[in-house]
Amino acid sequence: MVGVSKKQVRIGMVGYKFMGKAHSHAYRDMPFFFDSDCIPVLQAICGRNEGGVKQAADKMGWNTYETDWRKLIERDDIDLIDIATPNNMHAEIAIAAAEAGKHVLCEKPLAMNYKQAKKMQEVAEKNGVTHAICHNYRFAPAVQLAKKLIEAGRIGKIHHIRATYLQDWMMDPEFPLVWRLSKKICGSGAHGDIAAHSIDLARFLVGEFKEVTGILETFIKERPIVANSDGWSVTGPLSSKGKVDVDDASLFLARFENGVIGTFEATRFAGGNRNGNRFEINGEKGSIRWDLEHMNHLQVYFADDEEGLQGFRTIHCTEEVHPFAGAYWPSGHIIGYEHTFIHLVKNLMDGINKGYSPEPNFEDGAKNQAVLEAVEKSAETKRWVSVKEIEAQVPNDQK
Repeated sequence: MVGVSKKQVRIGMVGYKFMGKAHSHAYRDMPFFFDSDCIPVLQAICGRNEGGVKQAADKMGWNTYETDWRKLIERDDIDLIDIATPNNMHAEIAIAAAEAGKHVLCEKPLAMNYKQAKKMQEVAEKNGVTHAICHNYRFAPAVQLAKKLIEAGRIGKIHHIRATYLQDWMMDPEFPLVWRLSKKICGSGAHGDIAAHSIDLARFLVGEFKEVTGILETFIKERPIVANSDGWSVTGPLSSKGKVDVDDASLFLARFENGVIGTFEATRFAGGNRNGNRFEINGEKGSIRWDLEHMNHLQVYFADDEEGLQGFRTIHCTEEVHPFAGAYWPSGHIIGYEHTFIHLVKNLMDGINKGYSPEPNFEDGAKNQAVLEAVEKSAETKRWVSVKEIEAQVPNDQK
């Protein structure tokens, strides 16, 4: 039961498939594990297919449902709009929600391009609403510990980061033309879908990007067309083939404002890698590395360890001293992917309660978008492209 001293934050969520399920679970479980002055209430879920959204509402515990996101925003009993839709809908919904005075949580990537992302940020800030983007991997306890160790100077001045995000779910040439393979819906392929996470983690842990040079590659040029798709799976028969106009793989080099250099790779064609989100950061005093598929572990190397005993040690980030871990189980009892969303929701509720936009927010989303776009321009022009070059394409009065 919600206590009398608790503020209810009534959620209206657009989208109910993969991310809708993850977000719904997080809203329901956050108050169970964490104390918060703001309690999320699953007020209404929205989707175009009435049968599907009604079933999702019943299963995931939403009080009501809508089939038109505009009606959702118009409702007086909604405080926050959660956007878990395909990318091409993010900007329109977020801007309308902010203009209606609703707080906004948006899935990544924030927008289809940098100009659109800056507009979303500007409107949210102008209307004084709390805004956040769902880069949930920041909230793994091991990643949060990495941040603490870096800020404490434990690995010294950072020299470089190498990050990979490797998947293999689209390797079959007969895998259909889902919306994640259509530029007009998603903006880019593996680049915007998963490299966006690596970019956000790099900015969180290392610093701001200065310039990039990269390539984008599409291995399968045509795929079967399907009647219905949710981005990961399909229903209905396959028909003739259509053109794939986004990347299957993204590779780029980066220089950071603070002198760090980095390498980044994102692909859906790395066989045997189901969800290989990984990074390694090397500094003058040591190194840190992390792998989502072993998300409770952080590997750390300190150069001043005793000779003969040097090497990476594995820290099991499940003890009470580790970020977020104290809210769960005894040491060694692991948590999972879904808990990163719970931590993000806790962060968001704290922001709403105190009247600020917690990181990562729309400013972070726009900065990530500028890096994504710089890589795309580099792949097109075959040269180094600075992030400021992308930002300068949007005059201040048009952002």
